[in-house]
Amino acid sequence: MNSRKRLLRWASGIMLVLGIGHLSLLALVDWEAITGWVDRGMWAAVPLVLTDGGAVEPVESLQNKITFWAGPGGFSVPLVLLGGLTWHLAGRRVAVPAWIGWGLATWCVLGGVLLVPSPYFAGVVSGALIILAARKKDRQGAAQDREMDLA
Repeated sequence: MNSRKRLLRWASGIMLVLGIGHLSLLALVDWEAITGWVDRGMWAAVPLVLTDGGAVEPVESLQNKITFWAGPGGFSVPLVLLGGLTWHLAGRRVAVPAWIGWGLATWCVLGGVLLVPSPYFAGVVSGALIILAARKKDRQGAAQDREMDLA
């Protein structure tokens, strides 16, 4: 396995573990709220209820919103999708652009600073691996261009 593919596979593995781990942990911690959505219908996760300006939301409504935004509405589902896509592209030897790595690393640094302690900083490693893999491709392409110029 070439080094670029290995870097991308590690990056995608980190993303998949973070995303699936987050969803699994949420299911273990707040199983009642999740099964409540099934009982009341999926639209009950974050119901659209217009309240008066001074009205206070009930605790159950706030708990539903927290569970939704911590799980399927949060970062975990897009992170699993990005991890799966990166794994797939690495298997086909297709380069993942460096800007994906920069965006992921920036997002994870910001999330980690705002929510300390958290595993967001593991996402920075994943972003850095994507950047390194993209740079390896650029270096390999530059070396091949130089060889063509010399020939």
